[in-house]
Amino acid sequence: MAETNGVSTYTKTGKREGGSCEEDLVVKKSKTTKGGDGKAQEKKCEEEEEEEGLIVVSIEADAAEDKGSRHTMEDAWVVLPDARLDFSGKLRCAHFAIYDGHGGRLAAEYAKKHLHANVLSSGLPRELVCFAWSYTFIYVLMDVKTAKKAIIDGFRRTDESLLQESATGGWQDGATAVCIWVLGRTVFIANIGDAKAVVARSSASDESLSQSDCTSLLKAIVLTREHKAIYPQERARIMKAGGSVTNGRLQGRLEVSRAFGDRQFKKVGVSANPDVHSFDLTKREHFIILGCDGLWGVFGPSDAVDFVQKLLKEGLSVATVSRRLVREAVRERRCKDNCTAIIIVFKHN
Repeated sequence: MAETNGVSTYTKTGKREGGSCEEDLVVKKSKTTKGGDGKAQEKKCEEEEEEEGLIVVSIEADAAEDKGSRHTMEDAWVVLPDARLDFSGKLRCAHFAIYDGHGGRLAAEYAKKHLHANVLSSGLPRELVCFAWSYTFIYVLMDVKTAKKAIIDGFRRTDESLLQESATGGWQDGATAVCIWVLGRTVFIANIGDAKAVVARSSASDESLSQSDCTSLLKAIVLTREHKAIYPQERARIMKAGGSVTNGRLQGRLEVSRAFGDRQFKKVGVSANPDVHSFDLTKREHFIILGCDGLWGVFGPSDAVDFVQKLLKEGLSVATVSRRLVREAVRERRCKDNCTAIIIVFKHN
């Protein structure tokens, strides 16, 4: 860990957690050949196949954090450029997450350590499914339904074991989360609480535009939905569970309505069930910003995208950009809370 002007950044070279990483994610569009009977015959959909028809997206990512004016740092984060761990499968997988703790750091650290492994063990797809689109090509697709189910099950397993751990240890910490999984060219976003993910997407519909042409037209798209007790849908769910909302807070105390842990509030409406969304990467997606509520308390989505885009166009590294984003939030915009950000840049080759 290196610390510059009070902002901690982390540099990685493809190992487990921490800063800068770069990975190539490959999507296959395999040619078919015709057999003697005139029918299409599929070529092997394997990583060793010839490179003709490959669509390559490289990823560079980095994280930065600052405790702000708080006495302690309760955020935790993960940058895993190679997130396969010990699970078999040819499909490349990358994982990024921010856990924003409250009442302590224990829940955030627990989720950081266990969530991704629980998602993998719940059946996150490790292979693409071959689908015959025509006599000319075989398209390999992601099983989105299975992936989303694995993510939801992984959240549930993590929360259940965390609650047991907290009961044994006598602690009651909680943590919100925003997580990204990149499987092939499909991006999955899952969140609980008020941490957010924002994608910078080109407004141009013509993918033939150059990278530089597209970056001048970026729009900020929020990929997550906040879970707070004050919102009608969450309030109704809390009341159905037997809880109450007073002054916009669950039981008059907790602002967020979904989180890992928070053992004392689980029976009155706090849930760890995430919202999960997905989209396929195209040349229109340029980068994603993950941030805890401290970051988004002083940056609007469009403001953050413009800030990051300007620095990237100046040729600064993702590590420097992430550090400057957090420093701007804390030093210039007076963020009082813990502040953590991850920037994930997609480079389309």
